Amino acid sequence: MTVGLSPIEEDAIAAGLRARVRSPVTRPEEETATIEVAPDHDDQVTPGGRIAIRHLTPERLVVITDILAKSTALAQNEIEVAAVFDVIEPLARRLAETGRASGGRRAILKHIGSMLLVQHRVSGRVAVEEKPEVLWDQPGLERLYARIEDEYELRERTTTLHRKLAVIGETTTALTDLIHTNRSLRLEIVVVLLIALEIVINVLPLLNILR
Repeated sequence: MTVGLSPIEEDAIAAGLRARVRSPVTRPEEETATIEVAPDHDDQVTPGGRIAIRHLTPERLVVITDILAKSTALAQNEIEVAAVFDVIEPLARRLAETGRASGGRRAILKHIGSMLLVQHRVSGRVAVEEKPEVLWDQPGLERLYARIEDEYELRERTTTLHRKLAVIGETTTALTDLIHTNRSLRLEIVVVLLIALEIVINVLPLLNILR
């Protein structure tokens, strides 16, 4: 998170941090905000989306950057979850139309693995509901935090994301149950064939005796 830097300076900082980043995303998300500083402001968000504050203090910058960081992380999470839903929809349609999942057992296992990875990453990546520690020391900034949080719809987006994660979890469970059901069905068929084979083996000598 940078404040007051030129694009060239921001790129230089990003290049320095790139070597320390594990599993970087292919398309980084960005979130920018315009801050207006004036003594007559009331620490609020204007109708145009600008953040108006009375004084440019470190504590106010921490509050603003905390919201922007969470919004950026949510945007990345939303992209990853949307990609999983792009897989779930045709898979569900195939099940509804034919009663079978396309691609066989290996493909289903790959889908399950992808869903579990996204669910794990998104669930543990950002604690959006947690407030920055600076609010404990500066409770007067609670109103500024609440106003910016409402502007970026963090609570609504988090709720929607959790609902989608729940759907992903339910889909993963359904696919796992489908694999278990198919395996049980195959085992039952094998058992029936073995019983039939045993009957044939036992009956053939009797038929030869009768002849």
